[in-house]
Amino acid sequence: MNRFAWGIGWRMALLGLLAGTMVYIGPASRFMPLLIVTSLLLLMVAVNLYQYVTGVNRKLTYFLESVRYSDFAISFNADSKLGPSFAQLNQQFNEVLEAFRQARAEKEANLQYLNTIVQHVSVGLLAFDAAGQVELVNQAALRLLDTYRLRLLTDLADQYPDLPARLTGPDRQAAFAYTTASGNDLAIRTTDVRLRGRLVTLVSLQNIRSELQQKEVDAWQNLTKVLRHEIMNSVTPLVSLTGTMQAILEHDIVANLPPLDTTPGSAPPTLPNAAIVHEAVTDLGDALNTIAQRGEGIMRFVDAYRNFTTIPAPRVSSISVQTLMQRVAGLVRSEFEGRRIAITVVQPDAPLTVLADEAQVEMILLNLLKNAGEALEKTVNPSIRFEALLDGTRSVIEVADNGPGIEPEALDQIFIPFFTTKKTGSGIGLSLSRQMMQQMGGQLTVSTEVGKGSIFRLLF
Repeated sequence: MNRFAWGIGWRMALLGLLAGTMVYIGPASRFMPLLIVTSLLLLMVAVNLYQYVTGVNRKLTYFLESVRYSDFAISFNADSKLGPSFAQLNQQFNEVLEAFRQARAEKEANLQYLNTIVQHVSVGLLAFDAAGQVELVNQAALRLLDTYRLRLLTDLADQYPDLPARLTGPDRQAAFAYTTASGNDLAIRTTDVRLRGRLVTLVSLQNIRSELQQKEVDAWQNLTKVLRHEIMNSVTPLVSLTGTMQAILEHDIVANLPPLDTTPGSAPPTLPNAAIVHEAVTDLGDALNTIAQRGEGIMRFVDAYRNFTTIPAPRVSSISVQTLMQRVAGLVRSEFEGRRIAITVVQPDAPLTVLADEAQVEMILLNLLKNAGEALEKTVNPSIRFEALLDGTRSVIEVADNGPGIEPEALDQIFIPFFTTKKTGSGIGLSLSRQMMQQMGGQLTVSTEVGKGSIFRLLF
């Protein structure tokens, strides 16, 4: 017999002994103290027997409570010595709790893993319940919405008054475009998910500005290719025919004209109106030369825009921003000093590196500095600030001037190919610069204030 049975047996025997003692003593008054003591002992043994017998029920209650409240630190070992059945029951309880503990640890690890992924994806993710309580938001969403914290959907109302209604209203669209205050063009998609009966709305935000810019560049490239093809096809034969006509004029006509002798007493010309013919031939030659020169000029001009459609793929590597800026500033410093333009190079204390094509970034910076210098021709005390900084997780290089700024009507067009505000500009410098930045995964942006200057930013 196991210890559990022995425990019940001796308790039952003790109860019988105490009950018999009470019967034997009887109601005699002289044994009243003994009767009281015996009654108390009988009650204590009865309570102990009840607790002993119902211990399994209490253990089962503790087990279920630990599962309910996810308290898996409890262990069942105290009564394992009462018999094999108790030891086996405790072992099963402990194994079940360990399985729950491992499942919870795995669940927490998976949640941590998924949260890490969500926080590192470039697409902004936002989830909120029916009351507008934000349950999930990643850093990409905060960056795209230009905020640092988001607990309630209504927190967006101050900066974007119409956005909360567009995300929760009865006329909500599953997908729509939205422009933020910083100029980001966002593609926003919403979908509803039911989690254990709760309605949760999941929102994805993606910055499509670079995609729109790339589509714009592609359209201009295609247009440029078509125009270049058509112009070259039309001008090339004209230049060729002009050359042929020049050769005919020089070798077949001019060479066979009699000399025009204007000395007194000379013989009359054999060709009627010889002077007029010579003058006409000379004018014809000049006209053909002009046509040939202008035709060749047009061909060189059109062929020069081939660079706009044939930018080489970037060779991305890790480059030091400080070293690059010092080298670029050194290339323009002497020219700026000669024009009395002050250039100030501002760099962060900590080393800053970016992944980009060093040659292309150098070309972009030189173009921006050159444009800034040209914008300062009529500015008193002209100055340029050449600065690198870290904006959150993005490295930024700025070229800022104190010139006249850019007129609002021109601001939206300065990155369009062939558009220029300069008398001698080709209009492809900024377009090429933006295209190169896009190929490297970055952006080229501009902010300006008329009368106070402009700031061009390279965002890596």
